[in-house]
Amino acid sequence: MDDDYYSIESILAENQKIQCTFKVDIPDMGHLDGGNERDIKAQSKIQLPLWIAYILIYSDYADFTIPSPFSARVKNALNAEAKSVRLSSLVGAGGLWYGFGKIVMRLLDDAPANEMSEILTKTFRDRLVEVIDQAQHFAALGPAGGGGQSGDQALMFREGLDGTERELFALAQESAKRTKQWYESSEKGRR
Repeated sequence: MDDDYYSIESILAENQKIQCTFKVDIPDMGHLDGGNERDIKAQSKIQLPLWIAYILIYSDYADFTIPSPFSARVKNALNAEAKSVRLSSLVGAGGLWYGFGKIVMRLLDDAPANEMSEILTKTFRDRLVEVIDQAQHFAALGPAGGGGQSGDQALMFREGLDGTERELFALAQESAKRTKQWYESSEKGRR
């Protein structure tokens, strides 16, 4: 995921909501909560998109809690078997779990940010081999993952992937198809 201002992935990741607890009263901003109150009172808890939460957190008007996609329960599941966790279901907007984590990391102090970085990196490494392996397997089956039950399995597998992993899956699948085509058209393939 790019940190580019025009990156769609970055925009979607920054639109994820986190729970903020306000430290001070904020006049005339009650509409952020979607309620009928005119002001936001201190100790109010409101779900806000990251792009607006930055301003409030860095201005020391609010604190935030670690979002549920990075909770202890999710960390335990990732440590137990990272490949079995459906990252796409943890976050909306195309399942950009890694991008969301990268942005949340910027809001954290050094120790928690390092811990989150380790979780993101370890999860990516643990899942990468399976993503590439499955991409090559389904590419070998032919068009649409071979159709039938194999095609359904390919679709289910892809739906559980994070957006970044889906991109890698598609690249690996295309690479396997092109390698097969090259091999079949080369001298070795004709013998």
